[in-house]
Amino acid sequence: MTIGVGGSTPEQELANLTDMTLDIRPIEESEYQARILRAQSLMKQNNIAAMYLDAGTNLYYFTGLKWYKSERMVGAILPAEGELAFIAPYFEEGSLRDHMLIQGQFIGWQEHESPYAVFADTLTKLNITQGQVAIDESASFFIFDGLRKAAPAMSYVNADIITATCREQKSAAEIALMQRAKDMTLTVQKAAARILKPGISTREVSDFIDQAHRKVGAKAGSSFCIVLFGLATSFPHGVKEAQILQENDWVLIDTGCLVQGYNSDITRTYAYGQATDAQKRAWQAEKDAQVAAFEQAQIGHSCGSVDEAARRVLADYGFSPDYDLPGLPHRTGHGCGLDIHEWPYLVRNNPKPLSAGMVFSNEPMLVIEHQFGVRLEDHFYISEAGPVWFTEPAHSVDDPFGLNA
Repeated sequence: MTIGVGGSTPEQELANLTDMTLDIRPIEESEYQARILRAQSLMKQNNIAAMYLDAGTNLYYFTGLKWYKSERMVGAILPAEGELAFIAPYFEEGSLRDHMLIQGQFIGWQEHESPYAVFADTLTKLNITQGQVAIDESASFFIFDGLRKAAPAMSYVNADIITATCREQKSAAEIALMQRAKDMTLTVQKAAARILKPGISTREVSDFIDQAHRKVGAKAGSSFCIVLFGLATSFPHGVKEAQILQENDWVLIDTGCLVQGYNSDITRTYAYGQATDAQKRAWQAEKDAQVAAFEQAQIGHSCGSVDEAARRVLADYGFSPDYDLPGLPHRTGHGCGLDIHEWPYLVRNNPKPLSAGMVFSNEPMLVIEHQFGVRLEDHFYISEAGPVWFTEPAHSVDDPFGLNA
């Protein structure tokens, strides 16, 4: 039997979990202010007169204001020089001010008015009548379309030249929040492995993982959860039908949570019972590919070279060096922060050099079509001295959590 798998109950495991967030420190106001100043500096360097931040993670990153996207335009205008201005329906002003961390002018629009015309009028009042306006890359097309029609004299560019440049290098405070989120999810992964038994369904395991994430301090529970047994493990993001665990089934669990908006995302693959020789060999290939990617992730190396390092190892095991199966059908990793998938990406031909503060997943998933899949996923960040794991990678196919290491 695989060490650390089975032998417990959901009730026992939930009773053993405690809140792991009691000592966390949220991002301080001074850091948000520094982010705004950096964005404005980059805007000037790129001849951008103003930037629109839409409701979502960009708005939250720069202002500390959490707001949801909807059919109503809610966001902020950041000029290259001057104060931040929030734009939203008048009836949301009270709630918006209650959620504001960084204070700024409130510019309201009534339900019968065009928010895009209000935006254009605001630019005029800021003495911005020509030049470039950067639009949040996550804004819906209808918002961009409305803005460009309301202010046709302006030139519109993708704001990711500002947002991505700022967000892809994490601060010490951001890394600390992600460290805690990942510690929490690894704790939940271990608990989930222990509740497995023949007859349990993937839905039951997913429900337990959600409860366990709440117990360790993730208020919203799991931010996502994929639980797969047997053949379903060969589908990277799962299948629509639930599965029932059988003796000696292959198990893949991929899940995460949020701490102060920052993501965890950890995957473990192992056998309930005995792994076959083919599964053991594929598991070790995956492990070796993950290690090779990590070791390649040195400052100055390209993002693409990390993906290539993982593929070389898989090719040495006889798997495809490209995207064909059996092999790795997707990129080796993605950036992670306020969005679970964000810049930059560890993918072939990405020339972007690695620099201190970047955070990545490392998950060169191996898919053996019509049989099974193996994904081992941990995250690392780039320090001045090189890559650092947030969580210790899986130890071995027989002892995935390193309990007897």
